[in-house]
Amino acid sequence: MTATVLDGKKLAAQLRSQLAEQVAAWSSQHRVVPTLAAVLVGEDPASRVYVGKKQRACRKAGLESRLVELPQHTPQERLLEVIAELNADRAVHGILVQLPLPEHIDTQVVLRHVDPQKDVDGFHPENVGLLVQGTPRFVPCTPAGILRLLHHYKIPTAGRHVVVLGRSQIVGKPLANLLLQRGAGGDATVTVCHSRTPDLARFTRQAEILVAAVGRPGMVGAEMLRPGVVVVDVGINRTEQGLVGDVDFASVKQVASYLTPVPGGVGPLTVAMLLWNTFQAAQLQVEGKITAGPLPGEDAPCPENADSPWAS
Repeated sequence: MTATVLDGKKLAAQLRSQLAEQVAAWSSQHRVVPTLAAVLVGEDPASRVYVGKKQRACRKAGLESRLVELPQHTPQERLLEVIAELNADRAVHGILVQLPLPEHIDTQVVLRHVDPQKDVDGFHPENVGLLVQGTPRFVPCTPAGILRLLHHYKIPTAGRHVVVLGRSQIVGKPLANLLLQRGAGGDATVTVCHSRTPDLARFTRQAEILVAAVGRPGMVGAEMLRPGVVVVDVGINRTEQGLVGDVDFASVKQVASYLTPVPGGVGPLTVAMLLWNTFQAAQLQVEGKITAGPLPGEDAPCPENADSPWAS
């Protein structure tokens, strides 16, 4: 068996093209251009690369992009002032605080100060609560990208055992909650494993779908998996050999039915979903509601609507 490679890069390009058409039509009607403001604190090279990719993607999709750069030693109080200014700016629809922040800044305090209606990452406690209830306002970008990729390749989640490696606020926890919801992209039986899980392979061998998001290069090998498993690799690890995922691609490709590459798998979709959330945020702030669905190209209405497919 040789796995089919899940091409996230190609799908992300298609989604950005669809989004560009919708943004152009909407902006012409409302005379408003959806705008994303990114806040970058410090000189972390990886963060700067990520922000640059997001800015270029915005331009290609017809969105405006702002970059607010602050020095490494910016006091937390000053950062909160900047966020307050962006919250009050009606021309800004989405706010992205690039993580990680410097150690002297409390990340959770900062994220709580972002206006929930501009929190396009879905990290504000209000948005996290809506997600757990089954009615997310903004679906967090990486989990949304994963679900969109599975949908595109017609890989069902309903009734399947999904094992998620990692319990981060960015990927593991929100993805597990989404997979548990009733309806599109959900109805799965979910096991979440983490650094304190004993005998990890005992759980990974049960997975029909495995999502690896732990940040340890090549930790998942073929011997940890059942034949035919679908493997989604979220890890992006910089090594002497270049960028690699949490999965040993060469060996796992021989036992999996589907497998994402690194790079070119989940990463491009994360950016595409960020743009989609920014478009939704603009609709919410201008029209008072979101008229497009949580995943581009699907007939899923806004989760704030009563008939949301995410509702429990």
